[in-house]
Amino acid sequence: MKILIAEDDRMSRTFLAKFLAPAGEVDVAQDGMEALDFIMEAMKNHAQYDLLCLDIMMPKVDGLKVLKVVRAMEEQQGVPPEEHLPIIMMTAIAESDYVDRAFELGCDAYASKPVELNELEEVIKSLGFDVKL
Repeated sequence: MKILIAEDDRMSRTFLAKFLAPAGEVDVAQDGMEALDFIMEAMKNHAQYDLLCLDIMMPKVDGLKVLKVVRAMEEQQGVPPEEHLPIIMMTAIAESDYVDRAFELGCDAYASKPVELNELEEVIKSLGFDVKL
């Protein structure tokens, strides 16, 4: 399993990377622009990610814009909806408008921060991954 974590907070990034490492290869991006670079590089090399954990509030390009760009790239490349990159949006923001917008743009799941490990594992399993973290 190949996972990308896009998170601007260094401690959260490190924590999530260590937690998800048993599930497979983990890359980390510290902002939305870097996340898009990782995703485009993976697509170019036909080594797409299996899961993206995406913070909503990030510098340069926020998570909602990253989500929108990823879904547009998939549509442009003819990726069927059932094969798109599963995206879990993560945020400490309690405002439902951001979460609603994320689902409108095509996210697959949501996890509130601080992330509860059991909750994240259940969210990942709900997306069809058989993981033991």
